[in-house]
Amino acid sequence: MSGNHPWFGEHVIAPAAAPATIRDMLRHEIRDTGWPHQPMLPAAPIAIPRASYAELYRATIALLDLVRRVALETATTTEGRLAAYGMPESENQLFVADQFLEERYADCVVRPDVVIGPDGPRFLEFNVSGALGGPVETHCRLLVWRALHGDADGKVPFGFHEPFAVRERMFRDLAAELGVAPRVALVGSARDQGVASTRYFDIEAEYYAARGLHARFFEPEDLSEAWNGPVHYPLGLRNFTIPDWDELGIDTAPVQEALDNGVLLVGTQTSTFLASKLTMGLLSEGRPWMSTAERALVDRYLPWTRVLSARKTTVNGEGVDLLQYTVDNRERLVLKEGLGMSGKQVLIGEQTTAAEWSTAVDAAAHTGTSIVQEFVSPATCHLPMTTEDATTPHDVPVSPVLGPLLFGGRPAGIFARFFADGKAGIVSVMGNNAADNCVVWV
Repeated sequence: MSGNHPWFGEHVIAPAAAPATIRDMLRHEIRDTGWPHQPMLPAAPIAIPRASYAELYRATIALLDLVRRVALETATTTEGRLAAYGMPESENQLFVADQFLEERYADCVVRPDVVIGPDGPRFLEFNVSGALGGPVETHCRLLVWRALHGDADGKVPFGFHEPFAVRERMFRDLAAELGVAPRVALVGSARDQGVASTRYFDIEAEYYAARGLHARFFEPEDLSEAWNGPVHYPLGLRNFTIPDWDELGIDTAPVQEALDNGVLLVGTQTSTFLASKLTMGLLSEGRPWMSTAERALVDRYLPWTRVLSARKTTVNGEGVDLLQYTVDNRERLVLKEGLGMSGKQVLIGEQTTAAEWSTAVDAAAHTGTSIVQEFVSPATCHLPMTTEDATTPHDVPVSPVLGPLLFGGRPAGIFARFFADGKAGIVSVMGNNAADNCVVWV
C-alpha cells in the first residue's frame, strides 16, 4: 500500500538511477530557462491511474466550455466585458480587429489549477493564456523520465502526453483552418525569464523544426520581421502577459502592430476574461442557461466560489449575507483578486488574523473584482525525492497542485507543483521549498 489518497492510486514509480544522476539530468534539461534552483527534486514522475488521468481531462474540457460561455455572455462586446470585469486600462489593448477570430481563439492554451480534495479533484482556477507555465517544464521533465525508464526500444512503463507534440498539432490545425502557411512566431522575451539566454523559447522552436514545422522566436523589438520580413508568420504563440511586460518596461506596441498586420497570436486577449477568477465565481453561483447536468458538474468539481460584494447569496442551498458569511467563516475561506499570478493576490483565511481578514474583505467588497472561495484541504500522494547531497531517495507525502495542459482542446500532459517538504499552501515554483514534476498514468 502506498498510503496515497485513493484518487492517486497505489502505484509509486521507483527511481531508475542514483539520486546524483537524476539531479544532474533534471537540471541539465531545464538549464538556462530562468527556472529557479530547487534543492529538493523528484526522483521519479508522479503516477496516477489511467481512470484518474482521464477524469481530470474529461472535467477540464467540460468545465472550460462552461468557463468560455460564462465569460463571453457577460457582454456582447469587448468594451462591455472590460467594464463588466472591472479590468484595468492596461488590459484594453492587443485585441484582434476581427471579433469572431478574437473570441474563437481565446482558449487555445489552457491550464487549470486543480487539487485533490477529500472527494476528488477540485478546480481552483483556470489559467487561460499562451504565457502559462508548464509546457516547457513538463517537456524537460519528461525527457529525463523517458530516458531513465525507457527500454532499448524507448518504451516506458507509463503513459503520457508530450506538450510540444500536442501544441505542434494545434498550430497545424489552426493553419489548415485559417488557410495559411504553417509558420509559427513564438513571441516573448528573455527578459521575462530573468536570463540572457533564449533557450526557454528555443527548446520549443527546435522541437517544431525537427518535425518540419517552421517556427522562430521573436523578441518584441524584432517582431516586425514576422509580418514585414522575407518570411511571413501568420500564426504565433503569445508567450507573455501584459502585467509582466509592464513591470519590466517592455513595449507592447510591436505586438499590436503585428496583430494589425495579420499575425494571429494565441490565446487572444479575450483569454483574460476566461482566466479572471470572477468567471469562476459566476460559474459556481450558476447561470440561468445551465442544464441540470451542467449544474451537477460544477457542484462536483468547483469549490463554492462567489464574486465578493454586499449582497445575498446561497451556501448549501441556504440564503446568507455574503459579506457577513465571509467575515464569520474566515478559517474555511480564501480571498482572491480577479487577476493575479503565482499566488501573489491570494489570502488564505486560516493563515490570516481576524482583523487582517476583515480589513481585506471590506477592501475587496468595495472594488467588486475579487472572489471568495471555499478552502480545499489537499490530499497527498507519496513521491520519492532527493536532496542536494543525498545518496538515496526518501519518501515524501506531497500535496500537488495539478495543471492539466490543454492545447487546441486536446490533452497535452499534466504539470505538477508542490512543496518538497510535504506542507500545503499557496504553491509558487519561485517560492521556498517548491518543486515541480510531471504526471503520468499507469
